[in-house]
Amino acid sequence: MMKNNEMAVMRAVALCFKPYLKPEEAMIYCNLSRTRLALKCEEYGVYKNASGYYKKEDLDLIISGGPTKIEQEAKKIKLGR
Repeated sequence: MMKNNEMAVMRAVALCFKPYLKPEEAMIYCNLSRTRLALKCEEYGVYKNASGYYKKEDLDLIISGGPTKIEQEAKKIKLGR
C-alpha cells in the first residue's frame, strides 16, 4: 500500500505532464495562493477555457516571470517618428 508521501509525489509529477490544469492544480503548479494566482493571471492575460481549466503553457509564462502579453504587444507598436 502507498504512503501519503508517495501519493503526494506521484500527484506532483502527474501535474507536470498534464496539458490543462484545474484551478486548484494551477495554484499548486505555480506555488501561489488563490488570490495571487488570480492577480497574476489577470496581469499576464491568462484565462480559463470554457471547461474551467488553465492551459499549462500559459501558466508557464507566469512561472518564468517573463514579460506580460501587454508588454510584448507594446514593444511592437511604433510611436511617431
